[in-house]
Amino acid sequence: MSHNDPGESTVAPDNIATKDKILKVNGRRWRLVLMGLLTIVSTALAGYSLFEIFRPNRFTPLEMIQLALSMVLFIWLTWSFWTSVIGFLLKLFHIDPLSLRRELKASDDQAPVTQRHAIVMPVYNEDTDRIIVGFEACVKAILDTPYADKYDFYMLSDTQDKAKAEAELKAWQRLISRLGEQSQQIFYRRREDNWGRKVGNITDFCERWGSQYESMLVLDADSVMSAHRVLDMTRRIEANPEAAMIQTIPMPVRQDTFFGRFVQFAAHLYSPMLATGLSFWQTDSANYWGHNAIIRVQPFMQHCGLPTLKGRAPFGGDVLSHDFVEAALLRRAGWECYLITDTDGSYEEVPGNMVDYAIRDRRWVQGNIQHLGLLSTKGLKATNRLHFAFGAFAYMSSLLLFMMLMAGTADALVKALIDPVYFTSAHQLFPEWQIVHEGLMIATLYGTIALLFMPKMLGVILALIQRRKDFGGAFRLMSGAFIELFMAVLIAPMMMFFHSYFVISVFIGHQVKWEAQTREGRMVPWKVAISKAATMTTLGLIWAGVTFYFTPSLFLWLLPVLTGMVFAAPIIRLTSSLSFGKTCRRLGIFVIQEEIKEAPVLVEVREHMATISAEEIAGYPALQPVLPDETHQTMFVQDLKASPLPKRLTDGQIAEFAQSRPKAKHAA
Repeated sequence: MSHNDPGESTVAPDNIATKDKILKVNGRRWRLVLMGLLTIVSTALAGYSLFEIFRPNRFTPLEMIQLALSMVLFIWLTWSFWTSVIGFLLKLFHIDPLSLRRELKASDDQAPVTQRHAIVMPVYNEDTDRIIVGFEACVKAILDTPYADKYDFYMLSDTQDKAKAEAELKAWQRLISRLGEQSQQIFYRRREDNWGRKVGNITDFCERWGSQYESMLVLDADSVMSAHRVLDMTRRIEANPEAAMIQTIPMPVRQDTFFGRFVQFAAHLYSPMLATGLSFWQTDSANYWGHNAIIRVQPFMQHCGLPTLKGRAPFGGDVLSHDFVEAALLRRAGWECYLITDTDGSYEEVPGNMVDYAIRDRRWVQGNIQHLGLLSTKGLKATNRLHFAFGAFAYMSSLLLFMMLMAGTADALVKALIDPVYFTSAHQLFPEWQIVHEGLMIATLYGTIALLFMPKMLGVILALIQRRKDFGGAFRLMSGAFIELFMAVLIAPMMMFFHSYFVISVFIGHQVKWEAQTREGRMVPWKVAISKAATMTTLGLIWAGVTFYFTPSLFLWLLPVLTGMVFAAPIIRLTSSLSFGKTCRRLGIFVIQEEIKEAPVLVEVREHMATISAEEIAGYPALQPVLPDETHQTMFVQDLKASPLPKRLTDGQIAEFAQSRPKAKHAA
């Protein structure tokens, strides 16, 4: 098999048995076909059931709307369902999702690291204590390994707040004093002009220092990675010269609020199974999630310069969710991108309450919807087009579901307020009775419930079989899973409303500010909770009152949706409670492996966060750090309407294209 065979790929970096042995991806082409067939058949069955339920009583316009919206939603739902089912089966029988062979042991921990690599952390107006503590933990973990001399570490600051910028400089001087001689490998650079946001930040690093390194491991401001995981990723990319990006699964940690612990528990419970299913069908066209990934620098520089898109928002302007696009551009140039399905050693933090969680989602909504305008990019792989479409639909599905519920409510109200007509003709001898396919309705209902909740059940079953000790035993696992399911049902209507509002606001042109996230847990004030939930609660009360009065049976069906909307404010407030979350932890509810057997790098973060103080940092001078010598290389902008550049450019081609292609915005 040649490497250029479109049906297969040569690398499975998840399974490096020895330094020289790398398994191959088997049957890449048929996997998308299989997923498509499973999705089409499942959706067709659901559509046929709904059609037969509506058809006997003559289609009304509202029923046609419900059927059309349901079909679109079932495509999304069934694809996700089969992804989880395949992930469950592969995990259950210990089958590697890429090679489809029995899983091998972990990669060779003794394989040497031979090339130079950079670990970079872009930051923007972040909490100084948290970023410096997390950065130091990652640095010290690597410096304590035999390959410390192969890594340099960069904190790339785009901070525009002057007080925070000064605090960063002082905290950096403190870090240098703590590391002593080892500080010669760490560097801090702050841009006064943060053109291009994170894209510009990484571009600036690549152009100034990128050519000195084989790869860069990109961290987020809240990322923490163990030395084992960093070395493992480095070995994988060194062993696989065709891979340009390897993405890990960042697992949430350090959550104390009830909401944060609920989200954290769900991620640890379901992510291994879901990631395995994803890896099965995306093979060497994995997505990039913006952090906790290692990227080969030269392919990134040659193929990932992002243009400013023509037109108005949401499809024009700067590329917002740049990570999806960068992975797609690497693949269209012929490079391979992978997802590691191991979940240990790669950590992040999540918003600790629903308000901050929704604020983060608002940014992603705009960025992901913009991807719909990039579906026509020349040369994209089918899998990357699916990533673009599914990324946008993950949020747009909320609006479609909301519209379907509204159409169903309107249809029920019309039927409740207008007497049925049994004789439609003056000469009709027999009435036309309303036909109800009760059995078919029940089957469709239970089928939909299975599509929604079976992935969660499979995740729990898999954890009970293989990982129950990671969650404190079977009883604690089941208790946490039951509460997680209840919370997911309770919160789902609220997220549906938020996402629907966000999607509408994007399409009518409202722009979003990409500000720093709130990292640490906080209790949401009642005033904020009420203001964020006011519209939702009002709509829920009206919806509940109308359906209860005119169609009591529909009111009962909608009760799970209405409960979340009506009680949104107290739910937001109570789930943000730190004391409630800590009580759950003491009781063993939502406990995770990293709390039972805490990784050393997380111990370092926890202990350091307990001792660091603003007063101590303030005692250090705000000196500008020394930067390494630059080796400048231009990262020129890609033409998304033209064919991709050659996979590997010679020095002459680099010079030629640098003259003919647009340069990055700052160099224009």
